[in-house]
Amino acid sequence: MKALSPLAVFLCLYLVVSLLLNDFYKMPITIAFLVSSCYAILITRGIKLEERIHQFSVGASNKNILLMIWIFIMAGAFAQGAKAIGAIDATVNLTLQILPDNLLLAGIFIAACFVSVSVGTSVGTIVALTPVAVGLAQKTGIDVAFITAIVVGGSFFGDNLSFISDTTIAATRTQDCQMRDKFKVNLQIILPAALIVLGIYIVQGSSIQASATTQNIEWIKVIPYLVVLGTAIAGINVLIVLLLGIIATGIVGLATGTPLFGWIGAMSQGIIGMGELIIITLLAGGMLELIRYNGGIDYIIQALTKRVNGKRGAELSIAALVSIANLCTANNTIAIITAGPIARGISMKYHLDKRKVASILDTFSCFIQGIIPYGAQMLMAASLAMVSPLSIVGNLYYPFCMGICAILAIILRFPKKYS
Repeated sequence: MKALSPLAVFLCLYLVVSLLLNDFYKMPITIAFLVSSCYAILITRGIKLEERIHQFSVGASNKNILLMIWIFIMAGAFAQGAKAIGAIDATVNLTLQILPDNLLLAGIFIAACFVSVSVGTSVGTIVALTPVAVGLAQKTGIDVAFITAIVVGGSFFGDNLSFISDTTIAATRTQDCQMRDKFKVNLQIILPAALIVLGIYIVQGSSIQASATTQNIEWIKVIPYLVVLGTAIAGINVLIVLLLGIIATGIVGLATGTPLFGWIGAMSQGIIGMGELIIITLLAGGMLELIRYNGGIDYIIQALTKRVNGKRGAELSIAALVSIANLCTANNTIAIITAGPIARGISMKYHLDKRKVASILDTFSCFIQGIIPYGAQMLMAASLAMVSPLSIVGNLYYPFCMGICAILAIILRFPKKYS
């Protein structure tokens, strides 16, 4: 239990303090992670200080962490480069002309769901759509944290369902089932959540009135976003997608009169603006590795599996297992890989349907990843929108609704054919 205490220190410092003060900006998330990381190093026993720091560095330099940092750097360069050439304004004006005012919220949610299913990654969806959503908020008076939460929520719809999502691949491989079978079960579980949230956004958006868009849309400046969305939907690697987007902003910017070094300077500022996010990611990776090294995840696995009784209890234990693993790793794919083999053993012992087990693993990992303020998706969205991660969490509808539907599916033994 002691191995998990760094996570408790972080949550108390960041989440509890922010809620008590009713101010999400009083406690910087970097300081919360710094303190909890130092504490994690301090409580690690049996090895010298140099070896503890080395183990911390192993976690910080994990290939998944470094890949995320590359994405952050490229995303920062693209976002600011696109802003400098006027691509965001052009895309916002186009969106305002295409969508009726009262369907803006629902339209953004549908777009996030569609893009995330096509891309297979929540991060790629957030990178592509958050700047446009923030621009829409500024034009319509919608709260920035609220509209960012719509993008974040919709991005996890595809992360959970897409055939090319890492979580889908990990869940089906660990349970030895076909992706199409897992998709059929998974869709029945989470489709009600998506429809409920869509209905909420339609109702909430009915009172929105955007100011009339009198500017002529500069169609050429929309090209960088079309490049990003098109290549992402085509299934191209997210780093290549962002690189092509950056190249497109440069070509369009030079063609429309943006100074070369103005564009380059904007990209530099975008990369620098990701500095805090990169620091947080490194600290989180190191701290969570020490939790694993000290046996925190093994403790969770043993505690949750020793008193399983019956199919319902077995499914609930699998849901709790992958959820807590996700809290401790801040990565839904790694959480599934960690919990998957244990879930497979529980599934065989209690004769659970492996298609539903795969759906439970994927859905609960995406639910937790969608609401933790220190997950890569939330940090990326907060950085692009320049708001606190906790202010986004407070406006999330879809991840929470998805989690409720998943819990009800276990309790009510739904879908019956797979229960």
